[in-house]
Parts: sequence; structure tokens; C-alpha cells
Amino acid sequence: MTTLEELDPKWRKSSESTASDSCVEVGFLNDRVIVRDSKHRDGPELEFSHEEWSAFLVGIAKGEFNIPSGS
Repeated sequence: MTTLEELDPKWRKSSESTASDSCVEVGFLNDRVIVRDSKHRDGPELEFSHEEWSAFLVGIAKGEFNIPSGS
């Protein structure tokens, strides 16, 4: 079985992140997108297909995940 390190995903984090290790990182592989906590790089990852990731990004742009005011 191939490990994630052997696949060498290209990890990125938001340019809006001001702290060196206080955000999530996104890794791109051929057939999936992987998300991990930058403070716990050896911890679990979330995996998404490119279609799922695209739908998530569209939802963010539409404000679908905004916290309702007064909450």
C-alpha cells in the first residue's frame, strides 16, 4: 500500500493565514483533494473528490456556510 508521503501531494494553505502552523492545508493529488490540520500533519486527513471539493468552494462563495447573525 502506498503512503500519502510517497504520493507527495502539493500542500497549500491560505495566503490569509498569518500564523505559520495555525490553519488547514490542502493537498492536491491526481484524483482527490486532501485536507489536514497544519499543527498535526501526521494526524488524520479528510479526502474529497475534485467534484466534491468544487461544490464545497461554490458553497463558500455563495455564503452557504456563514454563521447566521445572532448565533
